[in-house]
Amino acid sequence: LEAVDEPVDEPPPTQEVLTETNAGTVTQEGENGEAPPPPVEVEEPTVFTIVEEMPSFPGGEAELFKYLGKTVKYPPMAQDAGITGVVYMTFVVDEHGKVKDPKVLRGIGGGCDEEAIRVVKAMPPWEPGKQRGKPVRVQYNLPIRFTLK
Repeated sequence: LEAVDEPVDEPPPTQEVLTETNAGTVTQEGENGEAPPPPVEVEEPTVFTIVEEMPSFPGGEAELFKYLGKTVKYPPMAQDAGITGVVYMTFVVDEHGKVKDPKVLRGIGGGCDEEAIRVVKAMPPWEPGKQRGKPVRVQYNLPIRFTLK
């Protein structure tokens, strides 16, 4: 594009001419048909941290500790190194009771963190948490203790 210094032959229309003009009465050529549908926003379900009714392991807390006691295998590397402590886990119990997205919040190493993830992933379905009587996704934190006997 380059600027050209040529005189303009037509002066701009006056206000009177503009008020008498009916803008928008002429159909312009263009594509006919329906506009594309608006993009569908997939809304991720909310993950609650506090609900009226927290999720529960089948059989309650006592059964959860029994499950952990018989399922957790002390990693040989941790045994040899004398590593003990607590692995703090977090995971989501979804609206169907499935355990999802297990993560280590604070680990102790020596293979204990990986073992804690394995044990959480292998858990049976929980009783889902509820908010206003409906099952919802709930973030759950669980400490798993590793002690040498």
